[in-house]
Amino acid sequence: MNPLHLSAAGTSLVLSFDSGEAQIAHWGAALGADLPDLSRLTNPVPHSALDVPVVAGLIPQASSGWLGRAGLRGHRLDDDGMPGFDFSPRLRVVEAGLLPPDARGAQTAHLLQRDEEAGVEVATTLILNPGGLLEISHELSNTGSTPYFLEELALVLPLPGQAGELLDLTGRWCRENHPQRHDIRQGTWVRSGRHGRTGHDSSLLVAAGTPGFGNRRGEVWATHFGWSGNHEQFLDSLADGRRMLGASELLGPAEVTLAPGEHYSTPVLYAAYSARGLDGVTERFHRWFRARPHHVDTTSGRLRPVVLNTWEAVYFDHRLEPLKELATAGAALGAERYVLDDGWFRGRRDDHAGLGDWFVDEALWPDGLTPLIDHVTGLGMEFGLWVEPEMVNLDSDVAREHPDWIAGPARAPHTEGGRLPLEWRHQHILDLANPGAWQYIHGRLDALLNENRIAYLKWDQNRDLAEHGHCGRSSVHEQTLAYYRLLDVLKVSHPEVEIESCASGGARVDLGVLQRTDRVWASDCNDALERQTIQRWTQAVLPPELVGSHVGPTHSHTTGRVHDVTFRAITALFGHFGMEWDIRQATERDRTVLRRIIAVYKEHRPLLHSGTQVNADLGDERLRLHGVVAQDRSEALYAAVMLGTLAAELPGRAGLPGLDPRRNYHVEALMPTSEDLPKTVEGDAVSPFVQISPPSWLEDGFTASGAFLEHVGLPLPVLRPEHALLLRVTEVG
Repeated sequence: MNPLHLSAAGTSLVLSFDSGEAQIAHWGAALGADLPDLSRLTNPVPHSALDVPVVAGLIPQASSGWLGRAGLRGHRLDDDGMPGFDFSPRLRVVEAGLLPPDARGAQTAHLLQRDEEAGVEVATTLILNPGGLLEISHELSNTGSTPYFLEELALVLPLPGQAGELLDLTGRWCRENHPQRHDIRQGTWVRSGRHGRTGHDSSLLVAAGTPGFGNRRGEVWATHFGWSGNHEQFLDSLADGRRMLGASELLGPAEVTLAPGEHYSTPVLYAAYSARGLDGVTERFHRWFRARPHHVDTTSGRLRPVVLNTWEAVYFDHRLEPLKELATAGAALGAERYVLDDGWFRGRRDDHAGLGDWFVDEALWPDGLTPLIDHVTGLGMEFGLWVEPEMVNLDSDVAREHPDWIAGPARAPHTEGGRLPLEWRHQHILDLANPGAWQYIHGRLDALLNENRIAYLKWDQNRDLAEHGHCGRSSVHEQTLAYYRLLDVLKVSHPEVEIESCASGGARVDLGVLQRTDRVWASDCNDALERQTIQRWTQAVLPPELVGSHVGPTHSHTTGRVHDVTFRAITALFGHFGMEWDIRQATERDRTVLRRIIAVYKEHRPLLHSGTQVNADLGDERLRLHGVVAQDRSEALYAAVMLGTLAAELPGRAGLPGLDPRRNYHVEALMPTSEDLPKTVEGDAVSPFVQISPPSWLEDGFTASGAFLEHVGLPLPVLRPEHALLLRVTEVG
């Protein structure tokens, strides 16, 4: 069988079949159109080893001598009911071929591997998109005559020997997506997510690269697992020098049991190769997102609106007149979408009660939400609403009437002696695998959307799914699919309604949920200093138009820090911009800065949400320079950000990456200006700079070629820690 070769945007993937099973012979830099005879590239056989070369297959198998993590694990019962049979499959290729490119130009390889004796077959689809992003998925079928108990079906890609370092992301509530990196060593490195959702500590990106790889240097091989439930990501590094980078759904005991003829489909593993560092990986992901037919509009028509969210303004204090005042204040600043957060539904005065009762609270809203919606829409804004449909308080009508809808580890957790999971924020999980619970939630959400002019749902999920079970069996898999199905059905019925994925902030950020939603809430933390890191690494995969980014109050309620409004505004600009504080109490200076940044956002919204994201490689990690460059490279916005005190006395020159080296550009400081700065009692501006005199270019700008600006750069001013400088770059003739 001839090898299959997929190639696009500087990336090649080659599949070979000489051993009888599918094997990825190469994933990385683009190869020429003509391949040599791959059968001549068999590995040597060392001493004290199997007598034939060991094959590292597309689905690694012990039957081929692979001594690392197996790609497929499962078993059957024998005639006496004893477990553990058919534990080691021997999959061999029975079909393989390339499909015609689709309308977008994506190339697809489809292959089928089968083990007749074990009664299993696996169909694999590999798609290389025009922008270079790779998608891999498997479908397992039980072709035997007895049930097959699936334990794991992994998706893996080989890493070359020059990949010497591994970078992944971790975090916690209000500190999501922080990087960590280490040398690749022998053994198996595993990141397990057992949250029942993606998780605050989940790694949005796992990137292996040549030693010292950075934002714009080095080769990088990176993966993302598109699944919103339990999962594992791993790097398997064997003693023979071969490594596999992969991921799989993490299944509970007997969670997926396939009857004869049934199938199991894996989530998709997304993968990107870059010869230009992490920014090259990011570009592949962003191009893939933006090529989707259902991607949000970023260049014309319904652009990403300026959001005003009520949570940090009023919390649970829902009264019509103050909420109308907040809407009026927001509209005056330029807000375009108003989102009423938690506290509007029946019995909800704090977080102890009401979840599950998705009816407008008649005591708070005797005329329903209509008076507020009419006021908001009359000001020219869209109206959005917060919901948390998967959760329930025990103090709720629905829990009292349907205790059997509450998920738990016991066969009947709602009965006397039944055991519920521990509470989290005073709430439990509705069992969406229960048809009655699913229909109830669908019916309530559908009714809310039919009865009210709602353009947007902020869909929250404020707890992990610990000990999640349906009828006493582990059921995170079923719950996740039921949640997806709920989103899918609502999207069909209400295609004009946008949905945000929020899960205690950034605990459900993945490409599985983003196939069904329109943005994510990256973190419950609006502290601009924390957001600089959270947003940088969230946007390593997600384009900024999908990442909610709000200007929070002067005093952050999650960290206690106090930041100047210009720092908060510049930080929020590079995302889907919004505000989340009581702007009725804002000072006149705060309002001036907010009006200015909203005007900048609206003017540059198409650039921010369609351009190429760039991150400079600087010598001190406490100084960041990042930006967005237009696709035609005619303009750009950059932010120079001081995250802390520098080791050096001066920040030095910083290059502006991503511009066309042959064109000339004018660089100007856009913010802060003297009118943005706080004033002393005497009326003098309080400078964000710590210097006797600024670099001379800062006064009236600087003009140079793109090559000069990137490789020579500009001397940066000495900014105070936790301040930022916004730069605008425009092409000149």
